[in-house]
Amino acid sequence: MNTKRAVSFAFLFLFIAAAAFPQAAQPQHPGKIKQAFKKLNTLGSVLYLAAHPDDENTRLIAWLAKEKHFRTGYLSLTRGDGGQNLIGTEQAEELGLVRTNELLAARKVDGGEQFFSSAIDFGFSKTPEETFEIWNREKILADAVWVIRKFKPDVIITRFPPDQRAGHGHHQASALLAIEAFEAAADPSRFPEQLSVVTPWQPKRLLWNTSSFFQGSPPTSSHLLANIGDYNPLLGESYGEIAAESRSNHKSQGFGAARQRGDIVERFEVLAGDAPKNNLFEGIETSWERISGGERIGRLVAEIDRQFDMEHPEKSINGLLELLALVGEVENDYWKDLKTAEIKNLILACGGIWFESYAPVSQLAVGEQTTVSTAYIVRRPDVTVAVGDHLLAFNELYEQSESLMATGTTQPYWLRQAHGLGRFTVAHQEDIGRPLNNDGPKTPVTLSINGKTLTFERPVVYKYTHPVRGEVYEPLVVTPRITANIGQRALVFNGTQPKALEVRFAGHTQDNVSAVARLQLPSGWRAEPNEIPLQFSTKATEVVSRITIYPAEDPSLTDSLGIMLEYPDGAEMASAIQTISYDHIPKITWFPPAKARLSKIETGFSAKHIGYLPGAGDLIPAALQEIGLQVTLLSEQDVLSGDLSPYDAIVTGVRLYNVDPRVRYMQQQLMEYVKGGGTLVVQYNVSRGLQVDGIGPYPFELSRTRVTDETAPVTVQLPESRVLNYPNKITQADFDGWVQERGLYFVGEASKQYNRPLRIADPGESPSDGSLLVARYGKGNFVYTSLAFFRQLPAGVPGAYRLFVNLLAKPID
Repeated sequence: MNTKRAVSFAFLFLFIAAAAFPQAAQPQHPGKIKQAFKKLNTLGSVLYLAAHPDDENTRLIAWLAKEKHFRTGYLSLTRGDGGQNLIGTEQAEELGLVRTNELLAARKVDGGEQFFSSAIDFGFSKTPEETFEIWNREKILADAVWVIRKFKPDVIITRFPPDQRAGHGHHQASALLAIEAFEAAADPSRFPEQLSVVTPWQPKRLLWNTSSFFQGSPPTSSHLLANIGDYNPLLGESYGEIAAESRSNHKSQGFGAARQRGDIVERFEVLAGDAPKNNLFEGIETSWERISGGERIGRLVAEIDRQFDMEHPEKSINGLLELLALVGEVENDYWKDLKTAEIKNLILACGGIWFESYAPVSQLAVGEQTTVSTAYIVRRPDVTVAVGDHLLAFNELYEQSESLMATGTTQPYWLRQAHGLGRFTVAHQEDIGRPLNNDGPKTPVTLSINGKTLTFERPVVYKYTHPVRGEVYEPLVVTPRITANIGQRALVFNGTQPKALEVRFAGHTQDNVSAVARLQLPSGWRAEPNEIPLQFSTKATEVVSRITIYPAEDPSLTDSLGIMLEYPDGAEMASAIQTISYDHIPKITWFPPAKARLSKIETGFSAKHIGYLPGAGDLIPAALQEIGLQVTLLSEQDVLSGDLSPYDAIVTGVRLYNVDPRVRYMQQQLMEYVKGGGTLVVQYNVSRGLQVDGIGPYPFELSRTRVTDETAPVTVQLPESRVLNYPNKITQADFDGWVQERGLYFVGEASKQYNRPLRIADPGESPSDGSLLVARYGKGNFVYTSLAFFRQLPAGVPGAYRLFVNLLAKPID
């Protein structure tokens, strides 16, 4: 039997737990059902607050959520956009998308909920003053207050202290904001525009969860200690074991963790509010007695829990339905809504009731329709479940089909508008805090269970069977009608010669769609052709257009081009379509603007054939090819058994010496290559986890020094150095226009055989000469650089290109 019912992308104002991408309503084993009963009888909430993905204490979150059964959330002020990536080439917004989903995967394991502000991780910051200036302190404070007023935590816990011990400006800023938000959330005069939706809220206390990084001294009477090393027999794991699995989802940061067993003592210091003497929730009522009329509810929950039959969980359903009716009479909307959702999910779990909605395609275009199937099954006997007029038979699958209309793209909400350096532009206040979109395709579901009507909703997904991974679920993606993927992120022009641009246009709708694509170029630039007529009659078809771009006679150093799509019903700037796929997180699809950076440089060349040994993942090879260099990606076999002499220079990718244990076997051949007359350029590594005893031909040590101000003055202390003169004369102008930072993890102590031609410092700090080391070894050149070329070259920074070309230069015989 099929029923037809239109399903739209309805906007539902919900601020509830967001786990990793939901697949189906997964039934729970009896141990987890018992856990859920304990949670159902607990009315307390705690919010952990820090700056980045990975800052959270997963042991503590797991213990609070699964041992103490509090509603537990983590507010990460940023999505980790400015960090480094150890598993791929994603940077900036794309890295933020990866880390957002890694956090959601972590919360799925440890039982917490995930929230974000609109702050951007703009890279390492040394002071909270710089952080607040870039973020806009008042705006991010408003975000934190909004989350607190929505989440209503009894206790807030910070990861970092509000002083210089925090180390990172973002870390210290997160603690300072927590202190301010603790008071501001309760003050109706602060951010009163929020009060049409939320009410002021005063948490009981604000604590700092100190760690081994900050303790440095034995506990004192002012510290609250909590042993969180408990073993949970219902789950079969300790919280140290659960935490390791949770933290190991931070794969892009290389944070795989070992399972811990035994006592784990956490230390807390009071930052604001009442000081507890014995436990975190001292003086806070966390039973049903905290709300009017709750005593009866608490007794019923305890009775249902006591009578729970692990072999026949369906016997608890009628009691849960009675409980649901009682909770529905509660006047406290916050706890009523939360506990209603918990009870409904428990009813499904006890009845073995499963349902999901899925589409036959992975993508739809805006304006397209498709048929969505919703499958149901009840797998416990003596449970009466009806979908509409259809009574579900025991253990038999039943499906309905419905039509779905795609009305808007599934672009992540924080990336729908252009943003500045410090904050994402979020159009709707209700989206603040949410980890993912709330307006995606959903199916409303109404069930009659033992005669009582219950409503649910499920996201519409796409699923398929992978020959290795098995059944795989993906979010249903809604795309623009036409997308335009530009082949290069940056077009770098050396002189006035034109360059070829390749644009891949794709039609995503089943119906005919046509448009005219027009290039949007800076003044004085031109393109041939400048307009491309597009006509698509079949879904998922592509055409590749090759366009010649002619630079202006006297262009600015950098600019950008875009593409306008003129449809019969209106015009819009084109978007690209990009996908990110890793096994540990759901597939990600997003739609960045179809733009490319235009850069004009004047550079000579000495080295033209470059060998590149990939490291943790970067975009340097494509950036070098953009200026006409021949780049060959090298493997371990190429280094160990091949002839390296054809390469004018070899470059190692960022953190190669950290992430590739095989580099210890390649190192001798690389040194022999230099000794025989080659140039080896090694990009930055960190001191922890080096795979070799020495990176260069002579000793040097890596430090944690970095220069985070991309405009920091650069002093030339060896003006005659060949790397500053050949083939390009490097001047101060070559350090203009850099992005995010100058460099990171500079060299500290080093052998006198190295020349150190540059000195750089952040404002107010002592200059460091560890950003660039050059040494002659045998007939060749060894270069070690901590300058952030992995950010500059993909961004098309002209001066960075000119300097990097110099580093590649062939040695003088």
